[in-house]
Amino acid sequence: LGLNELHIRNDEIKRKLRENGVTYNVYNASDSNDRQWELDPIPFLLTDTEWSIIERGLQQRAEVYNLILKDLYGERKLLKEKIIPSELVFQNLGFYRACMNLKLESEKQLFMLAADIARGPDGRMWVLDNRLQAPSGSGYALENRSVMSRLLPELSKNRNIAKLSPFFYAIQQSINSLPSFMKDEPFVVYLTPGPKNETYFEHAYLASYLGYTLAQGDDLLVRDGYVWLRSIEGLHRVDVIIRRVDDDFIDPLELKDDSKLGIPGLLQVMRSGKVSIVNTPGSSILENHGLMAFMNNASLFLTGSELLLPSVATWWCGQAKELDFVTNNIEKLIIKKTNRKDNFRSVYGRNLSKIEKDLLVQMIRNNPSDFVAQEEVSLSTTPSFSNNTIEPRFAALRAFLVADGSDYYMMKGGLTRSSPIKDKFIISGQYGGISKDTWVVSDY
Repeated sequence: LGLNELHIRNDEIKRKLRENGVTYNVYNASDSNDRQWELDPIPFLLTDTEWSIIERGLQQRAEVYNLILKDLYGERKLLKEKIIPSELVFQNLGFYRACMNLKLESEKQLFMLAADIARGPDGRMWVLDNRLQAPSGSGYALENRSVMSRLLPELSKNRNIAKLSPFFYAIQQSINSLPSFMKDEPFVVYLTPGPKNETYFEHAYLASYLGYTLAQGDDLLVRDGYVWLRSIEGLHRVDVIIRRVDDDFIDPLELKDDSKLGIPGLLQVMRSGKVSIVNTPGSSILENHGLMAFMNNASLFLTGSELLLPSVATWWCGQAKELDFVTNNIEKLIIKKTNRKDNFRSVYGRNLSKIEKDLLVQMIRNNPSDFVAQEEVSLSTTPSFSNNTIEPRFAALRAFLVADGSDYYMMKGGLTRSSPIKDKFIISGQYGGISKDTWVVSDY
């Protein structure tokens, strides 16, 4: 195409995204919190052969997380056998005793999930992080593909690129397999926190695409042991709720009592088996950063197999040996909180002054179980169009999976995000990360 034509197409992409109203809401923005979605015109490519390795590895991890979720809210063998430290679970804000005995009428309690992966120094894909409560990004991936197909059709011409639509069909089929009451197909509600949420565009987009009703907490109520949707025609009984509301906000009667986003009495309706909620409430415990340090041992204990995909080396500071290692090597590590809800932005030890390092070390030693450290590895870059030229930028791929009977079905593609700044690993949408369409390309 040449740089000049690529610049023209890039402007067309921006215009199309603006026309489609694609936004990512930025919290605490100085001006408007609505930021237009950014899409790089250069796609991120993976071969079909490499994808099959990623797919097997993430399907395995999905099952391990599913088993962990069932165990932590069930027999707790992982805690009794000290595979996972009890403090890491019971002191975490993502664990809710109110969610005990909540079960989805499905083979999988963990229904939908996502994983952030990037190519490590050995050339393989490494798992960086997981989204296991109400994973976001699949709708943006679909919109990216739609825009790229319209505005850069020649890039995909005569190439065998995997389609994204089968993943969303798998969601519909899996949802339809959940119980419904007095009808063939369940009545499904897509529960959103509302327009101020960072990914609200995606909530509305996916609800429409999947054919479900978009609703906020005020649109729903519990009556006679069921969940009902208020509408102009009256009340409609709800069978399935796909939630994009965090655990602690979904039921003010049993969880966060000042929540305006949930439905009072919702958990009791699920306990009685009269509504299905995906993902199962309580799954936020799986997003505990500290669990990454114990995933391989958990996999061996629960399945007898080691993990196929490597994780970034992780140390939980709640153990004396690990605490000493972290505090003595802080300049080589990335420091995080075990609790995501603490809104603690990752700290890169190499960027700290001597005084800042000492303060961070003291903070960690004062509350060691609150902190986790990860190795800062040299991740790969991808070609990106920036400042009217092509530059290498760090990138990570978010891959998506949904329960499919006894296994997990994985989107053949995903949401790739690259850094807006050269030589810095910044991919979060909150800090300006730029998305890419992700192609899985085969020779047949």
